[in-house]
Amino acid sequence: MIRRTLREWQRIGYGDDDTTIPPAEADRIAAVAARSSFAGRGGEGVLEHGRKGLRARGVVGVIAAPGCQLEILPKIEGIGEHDASDEALRNRLIHMLAVVHDLRIDAGSLAQLGWQKDTILELLIRLFCARLMEAVRMGLPRRYVDHADDLPAQRGRLDVTRQFSRHAVAPQKLACRYDDLSCDIPLNQVMRAAVTRLQRVAQAPDNQRILRELGFAYADVTEVPAPALRWGQIILDRTNQRWRELLSFARLLLGDRHQQTSAGATDGHALLFEMNALFEQYVARLVTRALAGSGYRVAAQGGHLDCLFEAGTGRFRTKPDLIIRQGDRTVLVIDTKWKRMAPRIDDPKQGVSQADVYQLMAYGKLYRCPEVMLLYPHHGDLPPEPISTRYAIGSDSAEETLQVATLDVTGPAHAHVEALKRLLAQTLPAVVAA
Repeated sequence: MIRRTLREWQRIGYGDDDTTIPPAEADRIAAVAARSSFAGRGGEGVLEHGRKGLRARGVVGVIAAPGCQLEILPKIEGIGEHDASDEALRNRLIHMLAVVHDLRIDAGSLAQLGWQKDTILELLIRLFCARLMEAVRMGLPRRYVDHADDLPAQRGRLDVTRQFSRHAVAPQKLACRYDDLSCDIPLNQVMRAAVTRLQRVAQAPDNQRILRELGFAYADVTEVPAPALRWGQIILDRTNQRWRELLSFARLLLGDRHQQTSAGATDGHALLFEMNALFEQYVARLVTRALAGSGYRVAAQGGHLDCLFEAGTGRFRTKPDLIIRQGDRTVLVIDTKWKRMAPRIDDPKQGVSQADVYQLMAYGKLYRCPEVMLLYPHHGDLPPEPISTRYAIGSDSAEETLQVATLDVTGPAHAHVEALKRLLAQTLPAVVAA
């Protein structure tokens, strides 16, 4: 198995040594990536398949084809850190995924993971399998399921309509309706679908072993294809609360807007995450925590106001990443950008796009909000302290301002919450900074 690891926006050339990838394997990897939901019209939204090599874009994760795997890691650097190790980047990506998908990952679980030898996909499979095996040992959840069957003796209640229509001339059979305690319920069908999917993609021997054991545990549960799973019929109550986190984990691995684990006609699979969307959702979760109890409300991807109107019809609907409201009033609009800001010595504008500035100015006008913010990830080439620069909009004395800020996304999530509290306290007076 040929395995290579890249950072986002990095290039790997063709060749036969450990720092390159053989052209035949590169072609297979590119074919799997081109079928991803992130590939776009040109098929190069995940990987640029050039004459001299492959180049990663702003999508991270694992792409696998027969005989080869390509892992793409995000460039998540801490303050004063210019080049984090691969294992550190895997750790940070999993922490972000855990916050976004409500997964509690304790230090003991993390210590047992093979950060150096395994890809993000294998690490997530190992975490999921350990949690699922622990839950299965306590027993599969069961519910009473309604059955309709023709039996030689009555069980439950008689279905009179069916009895006298179907069995009028054959009364030796009774049309019965009864409830039976069963493990073949939507929740278990989701878990079996996840186990079945992962059995096809896991490469690590310990993951393959535990998945085989889990396959035996779910042998009596109907195998339902992932697109046909009945997510809306899953019932979580006090009797099965321990399965809530596993349900989120299974949803992550089976597929949602972050990733695609099937490559259609191409023989291969992929687990991919769009970093711009992941950073946006990560910040949304942490801002909600930072503002808890302050009286402010946070709406992610809300607003939906139109920019232009023609004969009463709105055009160009807007969806700001984060809207913070106090009562009915919008007090702050935040747009997150997974981009690398430049040091001032290299660029007075620090790499802030003019289009991004125009976008935030439009949000301020539409939502009647005097404060708007562009939030970027901090990285090692910037000054040690996170950036927080406020600009007056339109004139030097204007009350409307645009704030450009950074957030260091290394370390534990509670430190990021405190950093956001300090940042938001500069604009929102009710927020108590740590």
